Amino acid sequence: MSQPTNLTNSSNRSTFFLLAILCLAWILPGLIGHQPWKPDEAYSFGLIYHILQSGDWIVPTLGGEPFMEKPPLYYLTAALFGKIFSFALPLHDAARLATGFFMAIALLLTGLAGRELWGKGHGRLAVLILIGCLGLLIRGHEMITDTALLAGFAMAIYGLALSHRRFVLAGFWLGTGTGIGFMSKGLIAPGLVGLTALLLPLAFRHWRSRDYLLCLATAFFAAVPWLTIWPTLLYLRSPELFREWFWINNLGRFLGFAKLGPGSDHWYYLKTLPWFAWPALPIALWTLWQGRRTVFRQAGVQLALTAFLVMLGVLSLASDARELYALPMLLPLSLLAAPGVNTIRRGAASALNWFSIMTFGFIAGVFWFYWFAMISGYPASQAERLQRLQPGYIPAFEPLHFAIALLATLAWLFIIFWARSLPRNPRAVLNSATGITLVWVIMMTVWLPWLDAGKSYRSMIASMQQALPARHACISSNKLGEPQRALLEYYAGILTRRTETHKGIECDLLLVQGSARNPDAPPGPEWNKIWEGNRPGDKSERYWLFQRNPS
Repeated sequence: MSQPTNLTNSSNRSTFFLLAILCLAWILPGLIGHQPWKPDEAYSFGLIYHILQSGDWIVPTLGGEPFMEKPPLYYLTAALFGKIFSFALPLHDAARLATGFFMAIALLLTGLAGRELWGKGHGRLAVLILIGCLGLLIRGHEMITDTALLAGFAMAIYGLALSHRRFVLAGFWLGTGTGIGFMSKGLIAPGLVGLTALLLPLAFRHWRSRDYLLCLATAFFAAVPWLTIWPTLLYLRSPELFREWFWINNLGRFLGFAKLGPGSDHWYYLKTLPWFAWPALPIALWTLWQGRRTVFRQAGVQLALTAFLVMLGVLSLASDARELYALPMLLPLSLLAAPGVNTIRRGAASALNWFSIMTFGFIAGVFWFYWFAMISGYPASQAERLQRLQPGYIPAFEPLHFAIALLATLAWLFIIFWARSLPRNPRAVLNSATGITLVWVIMMTVWLPWLDAGKSYRSMIASMQQALPARHACISSNKLGEPQRALLEYYAGILTRRTETHKGIECDLLLVQGSARNPDAPPGPEWNKIWEGNRPGDKSERYWLFQRNPS
């Protein structure tokens, strides 16, 4: 479909090492240096912390209660990273390294799939397009199980891509990726991968072969241990918890009868993907359009397009939707976009190139300007504005953060000038990926302390601890969210007894979460308020601690 260029030429080692460095520069910032952030990181770390404290990974537990939303693969892996690297890093930072591990796998397997489908060098283009996607930037660095799910999907897609050349190895990757996806987030991964694998031979003659059938058989045996060991252990431990996980948190969440998760209309992903999957989506559409007469005969297009349409269709039918759930769709879109890069019209390629340079360069310049204002106090109006937004932050110059951000900025400028020797089309994709990486590096270095000051619960929980009576029997909680319960256990060793689940238990302390604008009525005349607080700068959440009147 497309001819190799300097960027896609496998003999050009400089581009390979540039891509490796770029991937590290994209993956590493944001993994360490900040507290678990609400909402997803905080509750995820609560599950990880339980494994580290108890050694029990069969029943995911949060704040002292079973939390059967997802299988434990990511939490177990993060606990392992936490145990290994906690000698050098805070426990939550060490655990978050698991995200970098799974993202590295996802990028590597995406590159291998691109190479397998389109030829040498196109894997690099697929990776550049993937790390340039706006939707992956924040989610790809969070302490969440979706990063393990993404790695599983990348393995499975690579297995399908490899099926006609090395069916045994392909079956291993397909089955292992399906199993990792299952152990990361439940039935959704085997469902999507299985439906894709079955539709391919039904829709396209190319996939009706003996090797493909043997690949699927091998994949089945590779997936069986992943699909059976943990569910069996869970059922043996507690049939009721197994039912809660399987029936309520898988089928019930998808079909809607469990009333879990944020509800949404079925057009949610079609409205989200234009920005979430930029620039993969428009380039993928161009791939289909420019080769519309012959492109559907190619195995690579058949695989990537089928995988994407299956994901889009199934997720759109689900009763709840979040942009987070769209992450797997970025993989087939990036693979579908890779062969179209070299055929983009000259004007469109130039527009993408200059849009990337100017947009991300402008954002980086704004970040540098406001960072200087925050540290120096000049201009005073801007410094005061930033202080009002994050009153808990005390400006301080961090030499290491500054050096990394400055080095990234200079490297970005160097790449812009170096890339002028490359053909126009690959250069546009490269500048898009390096531009978004620069913005992320600046955010996760010089801006990280400011961001962390407003997202962390640590100072609020420390303030509440000081108000606790020297002696108290237990603490009840009302409307307290999962992230808050997890961090209370981590920072203060406090396990609250929720009034929603612990009926009839009377504690002498009560912690209530509510809205700062519309606070709930006091719990009753028998309670005295002894503390009130919130995260610095948070104008939505408010917390109250009450003590029961002894009389």
